[in-house]
Amino acid sequence: MRKIITGAFASLDGVMQAPGGPHEDPIGGFKYGGWAAPYFDEAMGEAVSEMFANPFDLLLGRKTYDIFAAHWPYVAADDPIGPLFDRITKYVATRNPNLKLSWQNSQVLGHDVVGVLKALKSSDGPDLLTQGSTDFLQTLFQNDLVDELHISFFPVVLGKGKRLFGDGAFPGALKLVSSKVSGSGVTVNKYVRSGDIVTGSFEFEQPTAAELERRRKLS
Repeated sequence: MRKIITGAFASLDGVMQAPGGPHEDPIGGFKYGGWAAPYFDEAMGEAVSEMFANPFDLLLGRKTYDIFAAHWPYVAADDPIGPLFDRITKYVATRNPNLKLSWQNSQVLGHDVVGVLKALKSSDGPDLLTQGSTDFLQTLFQNDLVDELHISFFPVVLGKGKRLFGDGAFPGALKLVSSKVSGSGVTVNKYVRSGDIVTGSFEFEQPTAAELERRRKLS
């Protein structure tokens, strides 16, 4: 069995759009491209290396694939990430059935993305790691396909932009299994699935008359 792991950089208000540079993804008039770069320090570099330490294949939306394919194949041979990304399999979600992928070891997931992902998860092989791919993530969350989340929250509020979670995410509980804080204030968190949501209550066992009236007005 293979796991699908979400790797994400997010602002405190959950925006993921264009963390790496001003030209990465200006769609929608987003003007803060490159917001993550000033917070990158040695601890963040170690966190990224740790995320890539175990065997994995990449699972990417088409826009993120295009960004990666225009960058990583062109880095120096001694770069710790570029050669790794070159040799692993890149699975790409796209609505264009005729899309031609020029980056080596890349393949389109096809029209039945959810069905293909379920088959991949049940097969043997390395885990499937997402990077960026905010639009594609919504499909994964809506269909309850994500097993782990590796999310780094940056101490910045961006106000608008593409967000980690949309309204259609499949509800469920998570367990925080590790958390580190970088010198720049980024919290690096790893979550695993932890079953269904469990609810409780801080209400009085016997509601007050004022509370009953409040509920009546809500209805």
